[in-house]
Amino acid sequence: MIFEPTPLKDAWLITLDARGDDRGYFARAFCQKEFEAHGIPAQIAQCNTSFSRDVGTLRGMHYQINPAAETKLMQCVRGAMHDVIVDMRPESPTYLRHYGVELTPENKRMLFVPENFAHGFLTLKPDTQTYYLVGEFYTPEYEHGLRYDDPSLGIEWPVEPLVVSEKDRNWPLLTGRG
Repeated sequence: MIFEPTPLKDAWLITLDARGDDRGYFARAFCQKEFEAHGIPAQIAQCNTSFSRDVGTLRGMHYQINPAAETKLMQCVRGAMHDVIVDMRPESPTYLRHYGVELTPENKRMLFVPENFAHGFLTLKPDTQTYYLVGEFYTPEYEHGLRYDDPSLGIEWPVEPLVVSEKDRNWPLLTGRG
C-alpha cells in the first residue's frame, strides 16, 4: 500500500500496490501494522457495502460523534464515485475544510476517513458499489450530518446530485446550528 497524506489533518489517500500477472493482480487492502506505522487507527468493528444504480446518487454527509465516533476506509469496487470528507473537529487546523477524490477500481485508491469527519460520496457511473471498513459500530443516537449543498462548505460535486435521500436533504445548514 502507498500512503499519501491529504490536505486535511489525519486523513489519508491509500493506493493499492497491485502485483499482477496474466491472471490479474493481488493487493493487500488492509494491514494493521502498516496502518499503525502511519499513525492510522486500525480498529475494525464493521465491514459495509453499498450499491447505487444511478449516476448522481449522493450518500452523505454523515458522521458519528463521541463516544461512538467512527473511522472509515472507503473503496470503490465497481463503477466510480467522488468521495468527500469534511473535518468537523473544532480544535483541528483544518476544521470545516473539505477534500474530495475520485475512487474507482481502476485507480485502486482508498480514502481513510478519521473520527469526527463528515463523509459522503456521489456516484459517477451506473451500478457503483463501495466496500468499506468502519472502526466503530453504527450507533444511530450519535449520528449527525451536514447538507451536501451547504453554501458555507463550498463543495463542488463533479456531476449534479440527482438521487438524494430525504434525510440527507434535510440535515441543517452549518449557519443554522447552535
